[in-house]
Amino acid sequence: MHLLGILLAATAFWMANSGHYESLMLGFAAVSVVLTLILSLRFKIVDREGSPYVRLLGFLGYVPWLTWEVLKANWVVIRACLRADLDISPALVKVRTTCKSDLARVTFANSITLTPGTVTVEIQGDKMLVHGLYEANTVPESFIGMDARCARAADPKGAAA
Repeated sequence: MHLLGILLAATAFWMANSGHYESLMLGFAAVSVVLTLILSLRFKIVDREGSPYVRLLGFLGYVPWLTWEVLKANWVVIRACLRADLDISPALVKVRTTCKSDLARVTFANSITLTPGTVTVEIQGDKMLVHGLYEANTVPESFIGMDARCARAADPKGAAA
């Protein structure tokens, strides 16, 4: 069942990125997808966490929310760049995550980094070191909503790490 998910995801990824449907390119696609499946089996990564279809609905809800958050944060950074006086007050904070799987933690860390003005510097277990441009906006409590959404999107049934 999980192998089928990887097969469909790899095929869709190839087709979406290629845009060419000539017989030669479809042959390359088939070889590439079969090689991916063989390597996935050989490396023993065909499991629930590696299957993309398990989390599809969660991520379909998460991506628009994250996009909106990124757009809002862009305005804060743009205003900081355009001001005559540089009024930033950088801060480093430790943020605790409720995400259980490695995928969820990485998604959370990448979401923080994708949001302008913040960067995940380090991940250690369930704690992340985050750098932000504004101390007032970079408090651990400001990441609770994103953490909860990442956990719901990437850990739909509370997958263990």
